[in-house]
Amino acid sequence: MLTYPNINPVAFHLFNWPVYWYGLMYLVGFVGGWLLLAWRARNPACGFTQDQVSDLVFYAALGAVIGGRLGYMLFYDWRVTFSDPLMILQTWKGGMSFHGGALGVIIALWLCTKKMHKPFLMLTDFIAPVVPVGLAAGRIGNFINGELWGRITTMPWGMVFPSGGPYPRHPSQLYECALEGIALFIILWCFSRKPRPLGAVSGLFALGYGLFRCFVEFFRMPDAQIGYLAFGWLTEGQLLSIPLMAVGVGLLVYAYRKKT
Repeated sequence: MLTYPNINPVAFHLFNWPVYWYGLMYLVGFVGGWLLLAWRARNPACGFTQDQVSDLVFYAALGAVIGGRLGYMLFYDWRVTFSDPLMILQTWKGGMSFHGGALGVIIALWLCTKKMHKPFLMLTDFIAPVVPVGLAAGRIGNFINGELWGRITTMPWGMVFPSGGPYPRHPSQLYECALEGIALFIILWCFSRKPRPLGAVSGLFALGYGLFRCFVEFFRMPDAQIGYLAFGWLTEGQLLSIPLMAVGVGLLVYAYRKKT
């Protein structure tokens, strides 16, 4: 069994205002994604200027944060949302939904198409390879917060989380960091280095994330207020990932059929 590091969720204080690791991890994700996109934009063939990269990151960050928080409160904790709407503003306590964030980013990028006069899939293909950087950073934030831990395990890398009871559990936040973050980043970055049909990179991202998320959900405890939806194993995360995988397959088929 490994020892959970039990890191203080407050990284430091700025003028007596607490700065949380959770928020810093999102900042790391956005800045990391911005730098990688700026590096890609140095190649004129990518079709984006540095100013357009800055606009994309700004709008995508707004969409991810607003959509992620609203998505979590509506998909996973809607009862609290309606009883205490101000909980939506308490982002430092954790509670962000990837699927809600993805919808927020999609809306933000759609607005950018009007400003940049570029095809929507061109924007999503450009930004998709760096999204896993933010996902990895966010899962590290979950781990530091001691939230979203996994099911009870006898594996030697199990951890006892402060809020997870006396038994060792899968550190599912680290599994997600490794798969949805690091592995997906490597796959997409390598795939996108060569010219691909419009929509192919976006499709691979949707399919890859959905597959990795569904797999990790078998080790992660479902949110207590929801539990398992069916069969004693189906979770909300898996249910939301199924249409995402379908969209990914559809985009890949569309991209390569249109190419031929």
